[in-house]
Amino acid sequence: MRKKDSSDVMTSLVAVLADAAAVCGGFMWATWIKFYSGLLPLSRGTPPNVLTMYAVGAAFATLLFLVVFRFLGLYVRPQVGSFTNKIPRLIKGTGLGVVLTPVLAFTFKNSTTIEIPGILSFTFKSANIEYSTHVVAVSFATVAFLVLLERYILYRIEWNLARHSRVFNRVLILGTDAVAAHLKRALHREPMLRSKIVGFVSTDDSEPDPEIAADQIKGGLTNLESVAKEESADQIILTATDLGSRRIMDIVLLCDRNLIMFNMVPDLFRLMTSSMDFQSLDDIPLLGLKRWPLELFWNRVLKRAEDIVGAVLGSIVAAPVVAAAAVAIKRTSPGPVFFRQERCGEGGRIFRICKLRTMTVDAEKETGPVFAASDDPRRTRVGGFLRRHNLDELPQFWNVLKGEMSLVGPRPERPHFVEQFKTEIGRYMWRHVMRPGLTGWAQVNGLRGDTSIEERIKYDLYYLENWSLAFDFKIILKTFFARENAY
Repeated sequence: MRKKDSSDVMTSLVAVLADAAAVCGGFMWATWIKFYSGLLPLSRGTPPNVLTMYAVGAAFATLLFLVVFRFLGLYVRPQVGSFTNKIPRLIKGTGLGVVLTPVLAFTFKNSTTIEIPGILSFTFKSANIEYSTHVVAVSFATVAFLVLLERYILYRIEWNLARHSRVFNRVLILGTDAVAAHLKRALHREPMLRSKIVGFVSTDDSEPDPEIAADQIKGGLTNLESVAKEESADQIILTATDLGSRRIMDIVLLCDRNLIMFNMVPDLFRLMTSSMDFQSLDDIPLLGLKRWPLELFWNRVLKRAEDIVGAVLGSIVAAPVVAAAAVAIKRTSPGPVFFRQERCGEGGRIFRICKLRTMTVDAEKETGPVFAASDDPRRTRVGGFLRRHNLDELPQFWNVLKGEMSLVGPRPERPHFVEQFKTEIGRYMWRHVMRPGLTGWAQVNGLRGDTSIEERIKYDLYYLENWSLAFDFKIILKTFFARENAY
């Protein structure tokens, strides 16, 4: 996204050293829990020199972890996105490291000879050490905790340093549409990039987005090179995707001549349909879209297992919250505690969703089906709090257990709106190829309530095409902090 400088190298090095300390400390913490805390049984007692023995093992394991983290891209700088975005990869790296550690220990359990013909022959004899499986198992929790803690501290330090550092990258945006405005907001939210938008260049005669002021538009494509020089642009980002390949190539060559970095924002629908699958029927080539990840049997099994475990744990944790909310609803507003409503599920099948009631009884009696809006007069005082903190959705754990919903997926819509949108919005019905979710990728990015349905569909389809357990975990974590348009 921008050129690297010496601070990126320094922060990457600090991350390596901090990870090494956290991993080694996590293994030694697990060793203490096993042999000295009294929390776990000792069938053979405490071995002699146990700390020294496990410290050597922790040192080798730490090197292994650093290699795993490196391959997962955890040392790439500058960091972008929120800290919650990084948690799935950190957990994945910790899990891989813990799984591979016993393999490393077994490899060096007996004599190992390292030989370079004609130059070097060296035999390493390791002691016949039996490492405790309890230590390895406990180390997943201890290492993960310390790694997440030190990574969060580093993230906050890097974020604050970047926020108070000089601008390193001057960005010129080609386009004045909604995508350009969205890019403007995204760059402002990313101090790690140390970037500043120096202006916009109009690519057509259409009206600019309301968020882009007239004085920010520096001209058109015909005088792009002079604008880039005048604004000392380090980077040009193209958001308009309908210029044609010849015009885009001219812009790329212009950037090359002036040593300016070039990037473009791809149209999300074109990006998705580029995932093509090629088959051959006898001698007839067939081209089509690739299968959704959740069309594969084992992915569906994993997804359902995730739903059951998550819904059971979620129901246990949510029970006292739902009970307290029920009392508050009863005491402040006449009517039932729970609200049931028809929604469209997998395959377009109708089911009844269960929520804590947040609006007055018969809220849509006069208006018919409408989306909730900011400062909605139908909302109760308690209901506003429940919606703002996503607590009104907690009873839907029951829908998840019944198999009508999933923990994560496109949010279920009412049949009235489905009938309307399926003819107005392209690919709308594809969001029904899987169970709807209690939370979703569109929702944690602020696309809910009375927001753009077209944008919401893009996020829903992106989720469906890129599903993974790690992606689900990331969305669940972001749900706890998602407040935008929660009304």
